[in-house]
Amino acid sequence: MSLPPYTPERPRHPYEDMPYTGRKFGQAFHLFCRGCGYGAIGQLLCRVFKEERLDEKKHPFIVGVGCYSIIPLILPGRIWMTLHGRTLPVATGIKLANPDVTPICLAGDGDNLSIGTNHFVHACRRNIGIVLIMLHNNIYGMTGGQAAPTTPHGMNATTAPYGFLETEFDAVSLAISAGATYVARWTTAHPRQFMKSVKKAIKWKGFAFIDMVSQCPTYFGRKNDMAQPVDVFNWIKGNSIPINKAEGLSPEELQGKFIVGEFKESPREELSEKYIELIKRAREKKK
Repeated sequence: MSLPPYTPERPRHPYEDMPYTGRKFGQAFHLFCRGCGYGAIGQLLCRVFKEERLDEKKHPFIVGVGCYSIIPLILPGRIWMTLHGRTLPVATGIKLANPDVTPICLAGDGDNLSIGTNHFVHACRRNIGIVLIMLHNNIYGMTGGQAAPTTPHGMNATTAPYGFLETEFDAVSLAISAGATYVARWTTAHPRQFMKSVKKAIKWKGFAFIDMVSQCPTYFGRKNDMAQPVDVFNWIKGNSIPINKAEGLSPEELQGKFIVGEFKESPREELSEKYIELIKRAREKKK
């Protein structure tokens, strides 16, 4: 594969040796739409791996099905591709078989809150040591821009040309009520905060959930008069409210807003640790 040479206008990327394309072809590149926020998220994950000097064998990525499914091209480390909505069951098997490993799941909002909702709820309830980063772009991007569980009320989509009538899913509230012990939400306008949360989640003993809101100019933006990537980015940024400020606002004032911050840090015993103790007790009983 031939790629254009580096020039002063096209310099070498500082994390180029980390993602798959950099290791395979000598130059990092992605296949996302122009302005898609997922490229930035991939870069931030590379930065986390480099800054924390993470062992790729201890932190494999589990990637589901959606328009983000090409993100492995720009991810570091080891990557497992799974079926639609099944990132968490695969990660659960990996974690129980290898308790010293902390899988990092990447699932879309449609992936995680539609076909994968049941797995999401029970992974939270079990408090198993997995990191789940939900890539949240308010739309089904891979299959034509249909309304997703997170599409804001009144916004347009391919299947809602006159406005979406349903109430959107709040994944943070669901994660908290289902029992996740670390819960946060950030957007592509909050890169440093997102990186800080990922670093914390990787070290967390239990189920850690991060809702990451990202721009989709191709479908969500174009269907809602924001065809330029910067327009969607600014819409997300302008509608983001820190959790401490949101506490003093009414439900009406928070309608259509993205509340960002760390919502829950409540440690409790992690499932694989209990699983190991159960095995020890069973073995001792057989003696």
